[in-house]
Amino acid sequence: MDLSSVQLFVTTTLADLGLKILAAIAFWIVGRWLIGKVIGLMQAAMGRNHVDPTLTKYLGSIINIALNITLVLGILGYFGIQTTSFAAMLAGAGVAIGAAWSGMLGNFAAGAFMLVLRPFKVGDFVSVGGVTGTVHELGLFGTTLITPDNVYTLVGNSKVFGDTVMNYSARSARRVERTAQLNGAVNPLEAIEKLKAAVAKIPNVVESPAPEVNLLDINLMGTVIAVRPYCHTDHYWQVFFDTNETIVRVAQEAGWPAPIPAQLMKTQAV
Repeated sequence: MDLSSVQLFVTTTLADLGLKILAAIAFWIVGRWLIGKVIGLMQAAMGRNHVDPTLTKYLGSIINIALNITLVLGILGYFGIQTTSFAAMLAGAGVAIGAAWSGMLGNFAAGAFMLVLRPFKVGDFVSVGGVTGTVHELGLFGTTLITPDNVYTLVGNSKVFGDTVMNYSARSARRVERTAQLNGAVNPLEAIEKLKAAVAKIPNVVESPAPEVNLLDINLMGTVIAVRPYCHTDHYWQVFFDTNETIVRVAQEAGWPAPIPAQLMKTQAV
């Protein structure tokens, strides 16, 4: 074998390979730069249109992955590698992953709809998927809540979107539900007036809607008064406990006797 021919072949081949490698590196650098520009322009446009930041972030990630796969396939095609088999392999992998992660994909689809429809936002106090708490984070796969007892809870978006959503922060005021059991000897109409005046003075109880104090029920012990002040959801528990204290204080100041079942009263009388 002619040594010079071999040397010429190796030199030529290595030179061509080196040029292709340098071209591939150049394509990768330029392609990555262009992808970054496209993602930046897209996110800037979505920001100007006040699209949810979380949705903007995840859409940017999805487009970034798709464009990078396209770039890699283009570089492989430049080297003369048949990319049809790679595309078929990616499609097959996508089907397999989709079948294995059907639940995750359901969460993803539900999260996308939630970010568009926006039934609640970060900071809202909600009840979703059987969990009640303050929304800490909105993700495409799950919604994070902080429960009233300070537990960090993650609820899958498919469960959130497929169940009833109760947003306690959507309205300016929320009603506190309490009751007062009165002795049969207490005049309920007089008690209603006293309780209504006292509840209206509780801090953070709003004037409109006005507190509702009404005769709710009559039982063997006497009458039951419904005490329902309104407040912002941020002050719910403060008003809840203050309403309990107000009911007790009004009863003590008015000298109302403790409620006793009618059967027990008859026994004591005998």
